[in-house]
Amino acid sequence: MKFNGKFFRFLLLFLVFFSFGLYAQQDNTLKVNEPRVVEDGGTGDYSAIMYTDGSLITHTIFRPKNLDVFGDQYQLPIIVWGNGACANSPWEHVNFLSEVASHGFLVIAIGPMPHEGQEHGGGRSVSSQLTDAIDWAIAQNSNSESVFYNKIDVSKISVSGMSCGGLQALEVAPDPRVTTAIICNSGILPNPGGGMPGMPALSKDHLEKLHTPTLYLLGGESDIAYNNGMDDFNRINHVPVFVANMDVGHGGTYRQPHGGEFAIVATAWYKWQLKGDEEAGKMFTGNPCQLSKSEVWTVDKKNLP
Repeated sequence: MKFNGKFFRFLLLFLVFFSFGLYAQQDNTLKVNEPRVVEDGGTGDYSAIMYTDGSLITHTIFRPKNLDVFGDQYQLPIIVWGNGACANSPWEHVNFLSEVASHGFLVIAIGPMPHEGQEHGGGRSVSSQLTDAIDWAIAQNSNSESVFYNKIDVSKISVSGMSCGGLQALEVAPDPRVTTAIICNSGILPNPGGGMPGMPALSKDHLEKLHTPTLYLLGGESDIAYNNGMDDFNRINHVPVFVANMDVGHGGTYRQPHGGEFAIVATAWYKWQLKGDEEAGKMFTGNPCQLSKSEVWTVDKKNLP
């Protein structure tokens, strides 16, 4: 079989472009997995990093940069996070999530790590991605080749999320492995399926499936989710539940430096519920509780000391 010079030139060009494409693909993978520091790494004792792990490319991980201090005696509780609008990117919440992680938590948010110019990610997420994150973290703790080997407290797990992501958290919250939930700027709609496309179509009866202490963080009466969230709180009578309102509307304070007030309150709840920190728990317990003395928060609670 004979080949002319024109064919060989075409073949050479094809190989060059194919090789370049593979390189670009590999280079992009490296960029995706390269850790970044959000702001200054957070105000906690463990400066945090953000990255997408090659074994969980559908999510973003926020965790302390130095894992040497974690082990059998002091481990990382798990927090999984669903984004507003059920977005497949945590770009709106990176300040908040990095701040939480800096206090000694493994935070796993739905969606790959956002990059400059690509913050919004693509597509919609689904509630099962929260379960995927829990499964992955538990597997990593048992994997001797993982940086998280024996460093994760698989008995302490929170599902959390904002707006549509809060509904995703509520959908997954009945999982028996879950030990607490934080529902931010969210609440079950009175008409299941009446929200945006892709939003979990939960009925108010779903609240009866909750089995853990639950915190609602709402943005006051100007928050579009205020009525739904307060109605949830009023209906929940079988588990400890706390609701805190700050008059900032639906957007919360997530994009403020270190996540603003919402991060302060959420971190205290995580410390109390996932680490047994009774000092942090004073924000929510007692009569009156510490948070009720705040000038910016309005609170209510049930089944709490």
